[in-house]
Amino acid sequence: MSMKWIEVGSFDDIPSRGARCVNTPEGKLAVFRTAEGQVFAIEDHCPHKGGPLSQGIVHGTSVTCPLHNWVISLETGRALGADEGAVRTVPVRIEAGRLFIALGGVADEAA
Repeated sequence: MSMKWIEVGSFDDIPSRGARCVNTPEGKLAVFRTAEGQVFAIEDHCPHKGGPLSQGIVHGTSVTCPLHNWVISLETGRALGADEGAVRTVPVRIEAGRLFIALGGVADEAA
């Protein structure tokens, strides 16, 4: 299955250490921007109880779920520390300040 890149907005639409939700045919995704300006896209639900990761606190390349404080890696989608579980990650690219995510191709399937 080949990946299809779709534009989801501007890099500047996402606040530093914040997120923006994107509804796609593959489900709701959260696109995050770190304090260092890196951009990541993952499924917008915690593997624990389905909390909205897009409303969590971004620190480094991780996000803390607002419901039960699970910490999820934005790079791998995996829960960190003693917690177990993962969410799917989605490839992101930036071209001329515009954000694109890849659909149809899976970067990392949740375990």
